[in-house]
Amino acid sequence: MPSISNPWSELSPINRRKAFTGLLFTLPWIISMLVLVIYPVLNTIYLSFTEYSVLTPPEWVGLANYEEIFTKDLSMKPAVYNSLYYALLSVPIGLFLSLLLALLLNLRSVSINVYRTLFYLPSLVPPVAATLTFVVMLDPRAGLINTVIRFFGLPGPAWFDDPLWSKPAMIIMSLWGIGYLTLIFLAGLQDVPVSLLEAAEIDGANIWQKFWHITIPMISNVILFNLVMNVIWSFQVFTQALVIGGTTGSPLESTLMVMVLIYRNAFRYFKMGYASAIAFLMFLVIMGITLLIFRTSDAWVYSEED
Repeated sequence: MPSISNPWSELSPINRRKAFTGLLFTLPWIISMLVLVIYPVLNTIYLSFTEYSVLTPPEWVGLANYEEIFTKDLSMKPAVYNSLYYALLSVPIGLFLSLLLALLLNLRSVSINVYRTLFYLPSLVPPVAATLTFVVMLDPRAGLINTVIRFFGLPGPAWFDDPLWSKPAMIIMSLWGIGYLTLIFLAGLQDVPVSLLEAAEIDGANIWQKFWHITIPMISNVILFNLVMNVIWSFQVFTQALVIGGTTGSPLESTLMVMVLIYRNAFRYFKMGYASAIAFLMFLVIMGITLLIFRTSDAWVYSEED
C-alpha cells in the first residue's frame, strides 16, 4: 500500500516557519468564518427540519416546515412575488443609472472630485434614516414629491399608502444608495485603455460605437460583479420594507418581502424552525441565480484570453 506523503514534512524549516506565520495571521479570519458564517449556516439547515421556539429544545419534524411553506402559508406567495418584483426592476434600473452616473463622473472637470464625493455620500446614510426621509418625501398629502407633481397640474400617487405604488416607491427609494455601484463602475471606466479609444476614433468610430464595442467589453467584469452583488442585495432587502410596512407588509402585504416574512416568523411568532426553512430556501434561490449568472457570463464577459 503506497504511503501518503505529508506536504508539511517536505517543507524546509524556513518555509515551515513562513507557513506557520501566515497561518497564524489568518487564524482570526478562519475562526470568525467558522463561528460567524459556517456554523450559523449549518445550524440553520438543521433547525429547518425542527420545531423550535427558542424557549424549548428543537424537536425534529422532518420536512413538515417545507411542506407548510409550499402548501399552507398564504403569506409566502405575495412575499415571493414582491421580492421578485423588486429584484427584477431595481437591479437593471440601478445598474443602468449607476453606469450613466459613472460615465458622467469620468469626464474631466475641475470640480469632478466634489461631485464624486456628493454622489457617494447618500450610500453612507443609515437605512432607517433614509427610509424615514423618503416616507416623508413621498407622503401623498404633504410630501415634496407630490407637491411638485401637483404644481404641474397632475394627480400625485398615494405611494406607500397604495398597493399598486408601494413597490415602485421602494424601487425609487433604492436608487438613493447607488453611489457604491457608481464608484465601482467609475474605477472600471478609468482602467479602460485610452489608446483603444483613440485608435477607434482615428478609425472613424463615433461615441456610441466606442462605448458599445470598447468601453462595455472592457468593463464587462465590473458589470458582472455589480450585477451579482446587486441581485444578492435586492433579494435581501429588509430594513426598508420593515420600516414602511411593518411585519404585515401593509398596505395589503404589498411591501411584504421574504426577509420580513422570515423575521416575522422568527421574532413575532417564535417559529425559528419554520423561519430557518424559509431562510435556507432563500439561500438556495440566491445561490442558483448567482450560479446561473456565472454560467452565462462566458457569453458576454470579456477576458484577456478572448
